[in-house]
Amino acid sequence: MAITARDLMTNDVETVAPDDEIGEVLTRLARVQFNGFPVTEDGEVVGIVTQHDLVHMFQPSDRTLWIPIGFPPFLESLEYGFDLSWDELDTSLDLAKNAGKPIRSVMTEDVVTVTPDDDIDHILDLLVDTERDINRLPVVEDGKLVGIIARQDVLRALRDERREE
Repeated sequence: MAITARDLMTNDVETVAPDDEIGEVLTRLARVQFNGFPVTEDGEVVGIVTQHDLVHMFQPSDRTLWIPIGFPPFLESLEYGFDLSWDELDTSLDLAKNAGKPIRSVMTEDVVTVTPDDDIDHILDLLVDTERDINRLPVVEDGKLVGIIARQDVLRALRDERREE
């Protein structure tokens, strides 16, 4: 008997709404054992938000000054990056500036989902796609969120199946 998404999924899915504030979602993420939420509206998946999405708000890449430095008679120059941020102060300012924004401003809208009847091979193909780097798959039936599968759920099922053999 093939393992399906229905066998792997967690039915009780914590979600956030598109208009939930970033600060509120960050607080919720700090209190749970996972690192992302499906974003739903009227039970339908409209996005997904992860720690990765939220961390990008605080990346100092826009505060790095790149200076080309070359010494004659060399024709090549090296680029050195100087971080102009004040780390903790900048992070605090970024958090204060973004905390009240809606989660829709940082969520990923192009969400890969599966149905309850999708088999484990299809799920594995999605989870190992290096371009998308998916860690969790919302399970959708008739347009509504009915569960979620994390990579850990798939690994646990494969381990348990091997132990039974």
